[in-house]
Amino acid sequence: MTNIALGDGWELRPWRSSDVQALVKYANNRNIWRNLRDGFPYPYTLDDARTFTERVAVESPVTSFAIASASEPVGGISVQRQGDVARRSAEIGYWLGEPFWGQGIATKATLAIVEYAFARFDLVRLHAGVFEWNPASARVLEKTGFTLESRERKSVTKDGQTVDALVYALIRDEGHEDR
Repeated sequence: MTNIALGDGWELRPWRSSDVQALVKYANNRNIWRNLRDGFPYPYTLDDARTFTERVAVESPVTSFAIASASEPVGGISVQRQGDVARRSAEIGYWLGEPFWGQGIATKATLAIVEYAFARFDLVRLHAGVFEWNPASARVLEKTGFTLESRERKSVTKDGQTVDALVYALIRDEGHEDR
């Protein structure tokens, strides 16, 4: 099992079937849904949680992690490897239950997933997208070494609004051999 300690009692760990109640408790929040892709449903139901945990339980290697305290998961973070000519790139995505915003947990989780992704997979680039109305998420990426690469003007439609998407990227340190 792949558990990654974040410090202060937090860790990244694989999702479990026993996580469904906590997943619904924190994911069923319009403020979270508003900052994620439409594949993340709202309202977020027990069926959604069961379907998700069953799907990611078979991942090998693990690419979707719960952000968890000792007692329950309060968010999630993942790394999605790209294919074809982008096979050495991956996208990261994360969310955190609203009661835990502003505590540095997402920053710790992002630092850990970056380290995990570069160590586990043959990657040279990680990227993440942020909707223009979410400066807190942009700040998480900036604090973890990501650089704003582009502003894709009016490229996403969410919650009845068409807004800009900000694309952040992190390139593996020089000194690693290109293959």
